[in-house]
Amino acid sequence: MLGLGVLAQTAGALFSNAPAFLLPTLVDDHGMGLSRAGLLVSAPTVGILVSLIAWGVVVDRIGERKVLVVGMAITGLASAGAALSSSFAMLGGFLLIGGMAASSANAASGRVVVGWFPPARRGLAMGIRQMAIPLGVAVAALTVPRIAESHGVGWALVLPAVVTSIAAVTCLFVVDPPRPARSAAQDSGLLDNPYRASSVLWRIHGVSVILVVPQYLVWTFALLWLIADRGWSAGSAGVLITVTQLLAAAGRIAAGALSDRVGSRMRPLRWVAMVAAATMGALALTDWLNSPLAVTLLVLASVITVADNGLAFTAVAEIAGPYWSGRALGAQNTSQYLAASLVPPVFGAVIGTVGFPLTFAMTALFPLVALPLVPKDRPGRQ
Repeated sequence: MLGLGVLAQTAGALFSNAPAFLLPTLVDDHGMGLSRAGLLVSAPTVGILVSLIAWGVVVDRIGERKVLVVGMAITGLASAGAALSSSFAMLGGFLLIGGMAASSANAASGRVVVGWFPPARRGLAMGIRQMAIPLGVAVAALTVPRIAESHGVGWALVLPAVVTSIAAVTCLFVVDPPRPARSAAQDSGLLDNPYRASSVLWRIHGVSVILVVPQYLVWTFALLWLIADRGWSAGSAGVLITVTQLLAAAGRIAAGALSDRVGSRMRPLRWVAMVAAATMGALALTDWLNSPLAVTLLVLASVITVADNGLAFTAVAEIAGPYWSGRALGAQNTSQYLAASLVPPVFGAVIGTVGFPLTFAMTALFPLVALPLVPKDRPGRQ
């Protein structure tokens, strides 16, 4: 079940992040401005944003397997449509539709993992599942820039079409995790709205929104920074980003395992926020000084800024319980993607105005703002 969940999430991440690696081709070969290109790149993220909670409701009602199969199938069709698009407006439309379908994997695959693993191993398992997102980004970074540079935007989007179609077929083998009967859940309070009893879930959502800004800044503009600011070739930059994403995947697993060991999701979340602020600040300084250490710090920032996701995701699922986790995870991801969808166009304009070093420095402030908002741990509803 863990492997199937990872595959579905990887396929969705590959589709939704592939457009970010089209930026050099869109800007250099098609003459698009960075802000306009960033708006096109953000289309899958917007699609994910507007559909996450709806998919969460469906997961809570009909289960995980059906949602994953249908969602991945529609994503594959949308990706094929994007590859065959004859205009940028059509391309953006298919990317938007694909993002709406790809979001099915976010809530459904997370619920599969939480439902099949006990609390003592859940952090590690969710860390492995969360590894799927940087893994999808790594695959996109390794393949999309080279294909787009050599064969164009359409051919670069064929790979996501193939992978999401394969994921749709394999998800037929998903087994929905067990959950109490609704009558028993009613008696034990599992059907009660967890948002009314405490502000903990709201605070976790807020912290995640703030921490996603440096994460998506690095993810979206790292390739462009390496090529335009550091003079790297598209192939070399793609290889480095692939390596950083693989390291980021390992970092998510390590963060999850650490949370199991210390018996807390929130304490490691605070540690991640502190290190993220320091790393982004150091990246800003070294880039401003034109130091070769800036590339190393970019790699480190790519690892650190994603380590919080699995911790928050696991905590939300545990606190919400089996009959609310789909909606709660949908709300968690919706709030994150709302911020993430604004990062490419907004920070594309900021970079164009003040440059990369000052932009990196600005994003170093976000984790510092998040720190006092991290709540204490609260027992889960199982």
